[in-house]
Amino acid sequence: MGYKTIQYKTEGRVGVITLNRPEALNALCDELTTELAAALAACEADDGIGCVVLTGSKKAFAAGADIKELQSRDMVGLYNKDPFAETWEAVARFRKPIIAGVSGYALGGGCEIAMMCDFIIASESAKFGQPEINLGVMPGAGGTQRLPRAIGKAKAMDMCLTGRMMDAEEAERAGLVSRVVPADDFMDVVMEAAESIAAKSLPVAMMTKETVNRSFEIGLTEGVRFERRVFMSQFALEDQKEGMAAFAEKRAAHFKHR
Repeated sequence: MGYKTIQYKTEGRVGVITLNRPEALNALCDELTTELAAALAACEADDGIGCVVLTGSKKAFAAGADIKELQSRDMVGLYNKDPFAETWEAVARFRKPIIAGVSGYALGGGCEIAMMCDFIIASESAKFGQPEINLGVMPGAGGTQRLPRAIGKAKAMDMCLTGRMMDAEEAERAGLVSRVVPADDFMDVVMEAAESIAAKSLPVAMMTKETVNRSFEIGLTEGVRFERRVFMSQFALEDQKEGMAAFAEKRAAHFKHR
């Protein structure tokens, strides 16, 4: 399909989705989130895609929700037709590995979308924040839930209650991002990480993602039991046989993703 507010391309086994509303610093309007959900569905269905990169421009990953669009909404309308559950959460529901490549502003909904990804690689120019309180509302797409899990209660309260921004260096120290890289090398590093993941066994990568995410939902004992069962199930895969044979034979593995 043709997209108006995002750009989509494939590079080998990596799908690259770029938010593309430069006039609005990639503000997340209904059209953009609908197109993003559609692109992710296409990636999900494509067996040739092993990892997805979600990124924006140098200036902004996404500067938040489109306030002009939200301003006219009322409680009943939002409750009856929840845009966050219908389209925004498509990122969180995506089963394959997905990396957020953040340069510039990731504020409000932009920060929330980035946190829905499996991990964030940030340019040194990145700035994160949940400034919704300045608009008379609080975060509404996971900011009060995912942010404390990522950086702890104290910093999450600080950001949500003051609306202040966190720069890339502080975000890495706090655990919000996995690594910070120079602006000139930013997309090269993001793509290198994505290509590394995409070269691995896709079913194993998906199971690993599911198992790590499960750790946030259940207790340690049940989590370890779940991990063990998933690990054992992987011995039914052709990729397990190939991976261990390649290690024993001191050669590169050639995974078939089954």
